Amino acid sequence: MGIEDGSTRDIALITKVNKPVCFKVTEISERGIFLSRRAAQQECIDRYISRLIPGDIIPARVTHLEQFGAFVDIGCGLPSLIPIDAISVSRISHPSDRFYAGQMIRAAVKGVNGSRIWLTHKELLGTWEENAACFSCGETVSGIIRSVEDYGIFVELAPNLAGLAEPKAGVRAGQHAGVYIKAMIPEKMKVKLIIVDVFDSDDRPEPPRYFIPENVSRIERWRYTSELSDRVIETIFD
Repeated sequence: MGIEDGSTRDIALITKVNKPVCFKVTEISERGIFLSRRAAQQECIDRYISRLIPGDIIPARVTHLEQFGAFVDIGCGLPSLIPIDAISVSRISHPSDRFYAGQMIRAAVKGVNGSRIWLTHKELLGTWEENAACFSCGETVSGIIRSVEDYGIFVELAPNLAGLAEPKAGVRAGQHAGVYIKAMIPEKMKVKLIIVDVFDSDDRPEPPRYFIPENVSRIERWRYTSELSDRVIETIFD
């Protein structure tokens, strides 16, 4: 079996060992079966990628993670990048705080330039109000400490919702925490917390909770901020 010219010397192929890869059969003869990955990818571009427009919601598979973002396979091995600041509203120190290699996720097309696709993810994780509606004052819930500042500790309750707890000695970013929800202020988009306990965890990131139903394939506008807030944080796909 050969690949295009019958050679398997392409170093890039070494990284594909024991992984599923798309090929197109270009020849079957007595010499063997010849496959072309380039032809398969071009067909994917022609039939799928070239038809994508901003706002389209597509499936993607996480391939590897870098400090600046998550690389994903959007079809037939074609790569795209979700920048770290487009993964979620809650700030993370590394994409591995949210994803892992091999994970299937959904993403929204942010921009298109020929066969190059720019993706975003946070718009699928709900608005401030949608996330806040999952919690109530007086509850004790679990969260993840994302940042420790002099004035307080930011605790992520959901990928698109974080609250601020009063300073507490001996805690560090990345730890999990049990927190008491002291107050929720929609007009200021603030959640006030009290840290009850802190613990370490090596568990994989929780699968994303998408607020966009699976049968919805497009998003045109996303406003994160509460309607009661004077601030406007939104994404318009055009």
